[in-house]
Amino acid sequence: MDVPLLISNLTNPTLLFFVLGIIATAVKSDLEIPPSTVKFISLYLLFSIGFKGGQELAHGAFSAEIIYSLGFGLLVAGLIPVYTFFVLKQRLSIADAGAVAAAYGSVSAVTFVSAVSFLDAQQLHFGGHMVAVMALMEAPAIIVGVVLMMRYEDSTSAAGTGLGTVVKHSFTNGSVLMVLGSLVIGLIADTKQADGIKPFTTDIFKGFLAIFLLEMGMVTARRFGTFLRYGRFVTAFAVFVPLLNGCLVAVASHQVTESVGNRFIFAILAASASYIAVPAAMRLAAPKADPGLYLPMALGVTFPLNITVGMPLYFAVVQYT
Repeated sequence: MDVPLLISNLTNPTLLFFVLGIIATAVKSDLEIPPSTVKFISLYLLFSIGFKGGQELAHGAFSAEIIYSLGFGLLVAGLIPVYTFFVLKQRLSIADAGAVAAAYGSVSAVTFVSAVSFLDAQQLHFGGHMVAVMALMEAPAIIVGVVLMMRYEDSTSAAGTGLGTVVKHSFTNGSVLMVLGSLVIGLIADTKQADGIKPFTTDIFKGFLAIFLLEMGMVTARRFGTFLRYGRFVTAFAVFVPLLNGCLVAVASHQVTESVGNRFIFAILAASASYIAVPAAMRLAAPKADPGLYLPMALGVTFPLNITVGMPLYFAVVQYT
């Protein structure tokens, strides 16, 4: 791993605000960001990423690489929950194994946003179609997780909640709808009119990201200890499985694209874990699954791991393969 790159990432202002959030909770500070403000900032980040991705697509030529990338993303999102489910069910209940597998097969939009900021710092470009890849990778893992739970424990599903309901919920989830909708708007918007909102979509992006990560730091610290009763297995899983997924996909993505930026995004998507879309879906599909397990795993361990050590590691793998 490139040590100077790791140090640069660890001293990134946005990451330092994340650390500040952890410290604030640890010292029991009364620092608080209103929930409505957090919701606005999260929607803004998704809007900005989606809109800029649409603009990139509008200015670029449609190519076979885009189709291959979409297919590769769907393949990754479908395979990860399958193998992780069979690993997890050796130690966890079927419901918990399915929920955790779905979380780790799905993606984290906030980790994606942090990865975009990382690439900006390296002055590297990524294709706008990767925003669509990110959005499409949300649902398949949820579907696969629910199917596996239904297959191995029929009583896991909520009464009256069919697979169709879960699929619909996955695609109408606010984060998915916002990023896909913004992508389409950016794609069809007039270029001159789009330039008029560029200060809003670009110039203030990192400032809002810093405030959002401050909140994420506080949330992480509050939820981190709730799953320790599950023992070392889940902690080891939350550390090593994302790193393994990220490195493997960083290498495999070479078959799909030559772009360093795109391959890095693929790696971070494979390594990330959903703590927004999946918990919302699992409340419907798997009421027996413990949110105190899969939510802290994704947010308390995997998220900080990816934005500190993970991103420099995946970037190094991409560069040297």
